[in-house]
Amino acid sequence: MKKQVKNLFRQLILAAMMLSCGCCLANNPPKQLRVFQLNIWQEGTIVPGGYEGIIEEIVDKDPDVVLLSEVRNYQGKDLVQRLLASLKARGLTFYAESSHASLDVAVLAKYPIEEQMPLYKPEEQIGAVLKTKIIVHGKPFLFYSVHLDYKDYACYLPRGYNGATWERMDHIISDVDEIMTANRKSMRDEAIRDIIADSNRESKEQTIIIAGDFNEPSHLDWTKATQNMFDHNGAIVPWDCSVMLQEAKFIDAFRKQYPNPVSHPGFTFPAYNKDAEFKKLTWAPLADDRDRIDYIYYKPDKQVKLKDIKIVGPVETIRYGKIAPKDSKDIFLTPKSIWPTDHKGLLAIFSW
Repeated sequence: MKKQVKNLFRQLILAAMMLSCGCCLANNPPKQLRVFQLNIWQEGTIVPGGYEGIIEEIVDKDPDVVLLSEVRNYQGKDLVQRLLASLKARGLTFYAESSHASLDVAVLAKYPIEEQMPLYKPEEQIGAVLKTKIIVHGKPFLFYSVHLDYKDYACYLPRGYNGATWERMDHIISDVDEIMTANRKSMRDEAIRDIIADSNRESKEQTIIIAGDFNEPSHLDWTKATQNMFDHNGAIVPWDCSVMLQEAKFIDAFRKQYPNPVSHPGFTFPAYNKDAEFKKLTWAPLADDRDRIDYIYYKPDKQVKLKDIKIVGPVETIRYGKIAPKDSKDIFLTPKSIWPTDHKGLLAIFSW
């Protein structure tokens, strides 16, 4: 009898604790951060109505932070200020700085910019990297918005195309050493090395996120499982940028959520776009040149966790220079109206 009373007492205490925790969660729901990454293809100018499409996507996907590549400020017009004004007209207040407008990348946030600086001067020609600090609900975040060197695109070599001239070759190159030698002629690995070094000098209290167009595939995609798919032609390649980031303990958000590159390849380039001139969408029209080259990476954090990530863009794809229906289990957040670019983007949700 005494033992039964003790067990009942324990159960009552446990029930009270659960009710108490439930009340705490109700009063203090988990905080979230929505991060939207997109290459906007020369400010959306290649697609009719592309600029309006950029605005529509930001409004529709409702991100807290937007990281953009291919910011050009054509005709001396400040794209960042145009975006802020257009979003303001739609009832959304974002913050951004224009002092680094020549970088080719930008960061917009619903929270004031605490600090912002480029990693390089434009004349250094290593890559566009914009470092931005913001505070979200008392939690400090550090963002690196990147657009890395597009030259020496070595993932074309196994597909029979020259990665420097984009001309078709009379043979394929699937030797890994030859592929890596060609790949390292670019400045991508130098940029990632510098981002990692810079982040290591920063406060460990910040949650660090790196996002943008890397112009390089991931070693998590060019694996034994995919060596005979997507015109990899047997190549299993340890692409430098993804390997370096993994060794530095950064996590590829998409591969964290979808670890299988066969069922969820997550291709971001080339992207089909019904409003664009088709021949401008693919640079290797006789190959399956799809790759995942746009990323959101984050540094593991005891508090902040990845809740979800999805591809943003058209469901249709491009293979061998032709439109093709969806051929994967990837989940898409489709365009609200006009899709402004030849890339697909990413929307990640972090919570704490």
